Amino acid sequence: MRLPSPLERLISLFSKLPSVGPKTAERYVFYLLKQKPQLIVELSEALQELPKRIITCGSCGGFAETNPCSICGDSKRDQNLLCVVADERDLYVIEETDNYKGLYFVLGGTINTINETGPEHINVKGLVERLKVLKPKEVILALNPNLEGETTSLYLAKLIKPSNIKVTRLAKGLPTGANIEYADGLTLGNALKFRNEI
Repeated sequence: MRLPSPLERLISLFSKLPSVGPKTAERYVFYLLKQKPQLIVELSEALQELPKRIITCGSCGGFAETNPCSICGDSKRDQNLLCVVADERDLYVIEETDNYKGLYFVLGGTINTINETGPEHINVKGLVERLKVLKPKEVILALNPNLEGETTSLYLAKLIKPSNIKVTRLAKGLPTGANIEYADGLTLGNALKFRNEI
């Protein structure tokens, strides 16, 4: 027996979300059907607002309601620090720590030779322009410590260093609460290499 077409359409749309397969999408749809209609109305309104109210900041490339965004428009932020992230989620994760008070730049991805994603496919041009305008003293490369992040970091470091801008990256090592016996060799090696004095 086929499902009614509105349900099939919604299942198909949910299935397009990352990490959501057809079975999970089906669970979402049947869950929504059991909720009060007001929840579905609110969800629909929130989804319709996204393309109307959310824009990309012309300075950092992050999602915002205004241009420039609240971070780029904040004169109290340290203009000498620029943190480069792969995507908008990384920006918000770093911002939530409340330990960083500089500015950001969102690359929109990383270099991935396997998927044929080169520097021309991410916003390297925008970063170069941002560096010319901002003239920061330090650029922090806050990219994931995987092959793509490392490749992108090396590429950007080579690109930025001739401008006499200090290029740093996030420290690597053991996470808090981790057991040494379960750490992989690379993580443990980085923990030793980037050790701090106490």
